[in-house]
Amino acid sequence: MDLFEKLTANALADKQRIVLPEGLEPRTLTAADRILAEGLADIILIGNPGDISNMAKELRLTHISEATIVDPADEKVIDKYAPLFYELRKSKGITMEEARLTTANPLYLGCLLVKNSDADGQVAGAMNTTGNVLRAAFQVIKTMPGINVVSGAFVMLLPKGSKFGTNDILIFADCAVVPNPKADELAQIAVASAKTARDIAGIEPRVALLSFSTKGSAKSEQVDKVIEATDKARQLDPSLILDGELQADAAIVPSVATAKAPNSPLSGRANVLIFPNLEVGNIAYKLVQRLGGVQAVGPVLQGLAAPVNDLSRGCFPEDIYKTIIITCNQAIGLKK
Repeated sequence: MDLFEKLTANALADKQRIVLPEGLEPRTLTAADRILAEGLADIILIGNPGDISNMAKELRLTHISEATIVDPADEKVIDKYAPLFYELRKSKGITMEEARLTTANPLYLGCLLVKNSDADGQVAGAMNTTGNVLRAAFQVIKTMPGINVVSGAFVMLLPKGSKFGTNDILIFADCAVVPNPKADELAQIAVASAKTARDIAGIEPRVALLSFSTKGSAKSEQVDKVIEATDKARQLDPSLILDGELQADAAIVPSVATAKAPNSPLSGRANVLIFPNLEVGNIAYKLVQRLGGVQAVGPVLQGLAAPVNDLSRGCFPEDIYKTIIITCNQAIGLKK
């Protein structure tokens, strides 16, 4: 059973409620129809019910009628959720009228459903920018306790029988969100990535904070940042098997670890790789993906108090379908 077969089985066994705020986007509707047909999640669509029904007919979709539809123009809906948004943002000077206007925005309304426990997660971005998707999530759902940074991890599915990672899987982070994390942010990314390893990849995390130095082999401010982040990550979660600063080969090759970092608890068997900045992480995952024939699943947004995942505006229905399944598994993991 491959990773997505496992994730699909998990979603089927513990059905979650996923809100799709882009309820009139054709690719989103197509993915939602497939999810509903397979019974993998309860889908909440945001949009005008008549318009959604008409588009479903145009696309010849047969299961959209099983979705719950929330109309952002419905005054009863605004009356229910605007006070919640007002309470969340009144310290920032927002008025109730402004709260009502913002609540009518589907991205915010979807997050308010999640915040109010009327949904378990949200998937958006086929029509909206990453900035808009994340802004709504930051303002409404906020981050997990002890975490104040949201990052993006990729689940790297290695060729069968790979000698790296665990079960042919490595987690790379941050490859999508934070350009140059400070030490405390890097520590939080490490802890959040460990949770992604458990919830999405189904593996016990062995976390390496990477550098161009291994255990003092080089001196610089960049190296100092990784050393400090390693210490902070240990404080955040003392139970983690974690080490740094390590060069990539010392993190994933046992023979190199024996020579360069003989006392490392990872022993060259890391399965979660934390990059010192976004530039390195993004380059690394793309090179591994292209040169190594590796499937990169993500980015999976991590660090939020409830799962919200962002799509590429060039995505396909299959991408949305898989992202919904990932979001379901994140929701299941958070509840555990």
